Amino acid sequence: MDEGSMGSSHKRRALWLGPLQEQVPKRKSNRENLDRFIPNRAAMDFDYAHYMLTDGRKGKENPAVISPSREAYQKKLVEAFNMNRTRILVFKNKPSTPIDPIPQEFLSPSSPQTKPVKHRRHIPQSSERTLDAPDILDDFYLNLLDWGSSNVLAIALRSTVYLWDATNGSTSELVTIDDDDGGPVTSVSWAPDGRHIAIGLNNSHVQIWDYTVNRQLRTLSGGHRQRVGSLAWNNHILTTGGMDGKVINNDVRVRSHIVETYRGHHLEVCGLKWSASVQLASGGNDNLLYIWDKTMASSSAPRQWLHRLEGHTAAVKALAWCPFQGNLLASGGGGGDQCIKFWNAHTGACLNSINTGSQVCSLLWNKNERELLSSHGFTQNQLTLWKYPSMVKMAELTGHTSRVLFMTQSPDGCKVASAAADETLRFWNVFGTPEVAKPAPKAKLEPFAHVSRIR
Repeated sequence: MDEGSMGSSHKRRALWLGPLQEQVPKRKSNRENLDRFIPNRAAMDFDYAHYMLTDGRKGKENPAVISPSREAYQKKLVEAFNMNRTRILVFKNKPSTPIDPIPQEFLSPSSPQTKPVKHRRHIPQSSERTLDAPDILDDFYLNLLDWGSSNVLAIALRSTVYLWDATNGSTSELVTIDDDDGGPVTSVSWAPDGRHIAIGLNNSHVQIWDYTVNRQLRTLSGGHRQRVGSLAWNNHILTTGGMDGKVINNDVRVRSHIVETYRGHHLEVCGLKWSASVQLASGGNDNLLYIWDKTMASSSAPRQWLHRLEGHTAAVKALAWCPFQGNLLASGGGGGDQCIKFWNAHTGACLNSINTGSQVCSLLWNKNERELLSSHGFTQNQLTLWKYPSMVKMAELTGHTSRVLFMTQSPDGCKVASAAADETLRFWNVFGTPEVAKPAPKAKLEPFAHVSRIR
């Protein structure tokens, strides 16, 4: 009968424990399947238990008079050997101590594992502001947008040049040049002072204006025979590129303004950019890219180029000199090429070439990070942010519904304005605000550092 009772009790216990197995996770081993009232012998220190049950109690039952120094020494000794425990029995295992793959004492302060992780910058995917740009010319070979150092943006809408002040959002009209007077406007470019602006015209003339007094200062003529579609400043030198294939340096301070003429292109010059030093890059509809050096200039003979680069298979309009590597030039090709190429301006070697899959209309370097922004045409009409030198896409900014022909950068280098054939002007916070550099910690002076030493 007792066996029958034990059997039925065992069956009832099994039936009762069944459902709990589905809710409680299965334990790893029998060693950890412990009962709360049964001590775990494997985790107990039997030597310490024996000491506490025998010798350890003597000191408490028969306290002796000891000096304060000896008492302090005994406390330190107890703490050092972990003998200040009160419990003898142990009912569960101690958690295992995590082991570092590399001990901290072997890591130097400059080790990559000790450096703080740099958070990835948030890049807004939509434009923060959109303005109408009616009647903007849908012409790949022109340059109708520029942002000056005084934080005023200039845009040419067919025959009229408008100014938009980024500090207060106000808009004003600078000048309207009708077709009978030489219009439409084919290029605009701010001088480095942010006060004077050059305006290229369809009749081959170039006008210089002072926008602060809304007055035309002079007209440059006689150099080109056809429209002037590209402009670039180098201090007081204004370089102009025309449909006649000529590149001309004009000194705006003197009456006879033509100081150098660069001959190399045989079709329209659609891209011009001066480097921070003395090198000029020019791109044309002849698929050629030239690099000219001002130190080799001679007013008595046709200018000879430093490098003649034939890597592109379509018109070269997009040009950008790298701000952190003076001899690095980025160039972009038109619809038949679709490539961004990087050149060593000293040797003329092509360092890298990336096929973007669409027409490259404009290029801008980030002044604070190693990044490059490109604007494109069909099919997405997007702005693409690239990480340099890996050329991994960081972001693609969409919003324009037609090819993004023109881009320009704010004076602080944080914002970008883009104008497209969809007759809109969009502003993007793509480069972000640069991080403020923390001041260097003050060096700790050694004691008596002001006292001269005898070696």
